[in-house]
Amino acid sequence: MDQGAAGAEKGGGGPFIGRSQLKWLVVSIAFSLVVLALVLYFTVSKETFLYLRRLNPFFLILAIAFHFLAYGFWAMRIRVMAQSLGHRVKFSYCLNLVMANLLAGAITPSQAGGEPVRIHQLYRDNVPLGDATALVVVERVLDAIVLGVAAIAAFFILGKMVEDIPTGLSLFILFAWVLMVIAIGAFILSVRNPDLLKRFFKRVSRPFVKRWDLRRVERLIASIDREVDNFHDSMSRFMAHGRAGLLGGTVFTALFWFSEFIIVSFILMGIGEQPYYLLSLVAQIIIAVIMMIPLTPGSSGIAELSATSIYGLFIPSSIVGILVVVWRVIFYYLNIAVGIVATIPILRREMRRRDGDHPKV
Repeated sequence: MDQGAAGAEKGGGGPFIGRSQLKWLVVSIAFSLVVLALVLYFTVSKETFLYLRRLNPFFLILAIAFHFLAYGFWAMRIRVMAQSLGHRVKFSYCLNLVMANLLAGAITPSQAGGEPVRIHQLYRDNVPLGDATALVVVERVLDAIVLGVAAIAAFFILGKMVEDIPTGLSLFILFAWVLMVIAIGAFILSVRNPDLLKRFFKRVSRPFVKRWDLRRVERLIASIDREVDNFHDSMSRFMAHGRAGLLGGTVFTALFWFSEFIIVSFILMGIGEQPYYLLSLVAQIIIAVIMMIPLTPGSSGIAELSATSIYGLFIPSSIVGILVVVWRVIFYYLNIAVGIVATIPILRREMRRRDGDHPKV
């Protein structure tokens, strides 16, 4: 079971930013800034300043508004899926946990750190741990399915333009898509055959427990069996009783990604360029697939380089750098700021809970 979830079950403070995470946040931001500086160095020209003179703040504000709208769709996805399992979670609570998970996601590869935060906060709102874990796992699966299908459609839409994509980047995209297919297949297999999942976890943990005493190993094995059974029961319940949630979750997943993908078109209009609605949507799908590969914290560097390479195929090189900078400010740096603000009330609740558990004598 996830460490964040385990911490929630034990009544701990949850998976929030500590010294180690802060270090990775600094590394992630520094890496992103270096890559952005290099992108600007190689793309800024005299034409860039002509575009900046035509800057239209309205479209940039619209881009930010759609980013917050995407937060709302994500929160609605969680609310609808939780409700299908019989748990009523307020929209405001879902929205806060979504925004809080952005901070952890910014310092972990493929934003994996956000999952423990969401599980922890759902558990704190009286959603059973197994249901919370199942819900968050299904979220990831829905993301992978929607992006996987969209990625296939994107290549057909691009047509001959696919040939202009550098070979290395094409292989990167193919690898990401195959990785998603494998992940979805492994998820389906683990739900249908929990014993296979148990054997997998036991085999993976074997090299780390060679020096443990027999009792400790037996406790670990029993814990793995218990948690896998709980997860399987929750997933079976989800498939049996939460089908409406799966349908609603799929709809809000599609709305979430569409809201995020359309933002670049608004940025383009904001800097005086045509929106390239269709091509930009295709580019965003490909970039999102690439960013799902867990390589760097918050996909720093990977996101900037892939966006520069793909958008450089169809927009003037003089504005590629500015586009990528504004895009990352909204999708990365704004996420960090929003995550910090949203984490503050959660930390206050955790402190009040801790003080309640340990009253002063």
